Amino acid sequence: MNYEKLMEVFNLMHDRYGPQKWWPGDSEYEVAVGAILTQNTNWRNVESALENLKNANSLDPFTIDEMPAEQLATLIRPAGYYNVKAKRLKNFNHWLITEHDGQIEQLNNKSIDTLREELLSVNGIGRETADSIILYAVKKPTFVVDAYTCRIMLRHQFIDPYADYEQVKDFFESCLPADVELFNEYHALLVQVGKNHCKPKAKCAGCPLESLPHELDPMF
Repeated sequence: MNYEKLMEVFNLMHDRYGPQKWWPGDSEYEVAVGAILTQNTNWRNVESALENLKNANSLDPFTIDEMPAEQLATLIRPAGYYNVKAKRLKNFNHWLITEHDGQIEQLNNKSIDTLREELLSVNGIGRETADSIILYAVKKPTFVVDAYTCRIMLRHQFIDPYADYEQVKDFFESCLPADVELFNEYHALLVQVGKNHCKPKAKCAGCPLESLPHELDPMF
């Protein structure tokens, strides 16, 4: 039953917004870097930071690993929290080089659970970022959960108010087939609904999910 309900949600969003074709990037490595830079900022700022790295011929794990943190922070300044993110990028690149020869393609050889555990061991890589790298860069089926996902699922009574990240992730993965394209589009479409309608102060009028049962929880 949950499969049918979740697919109804997906189809309503897809009919409204169409395919999102996430994640933008010219390479798997660029996608992974973007997943780290997008923490607590919007994508336009990330694009500016990525463009700076490209213009400096620095969008490369070995270059970033050898670059002084201050120089890297200057290049990624548009993404915000640039000193923190510079450290996180360097941590990620050091791990990628020491454990996988700097070749992101090698991550394909890992199981999802093993790869996720490794990524979460990198200082500054949290669950949402790790899952984004696995889904969008490595193209393995793990569901990405964010604040939009939780808010929409709670308001439409799919989850309880105290469900944590892993519980929401397990809910999707237990109800839907493990399909990279489906997980990719589903998460991207939820982000669109969250940005346009399911904000902390909801704008239900015109939402593609308006026809579905929902209630506004005061915790949001």
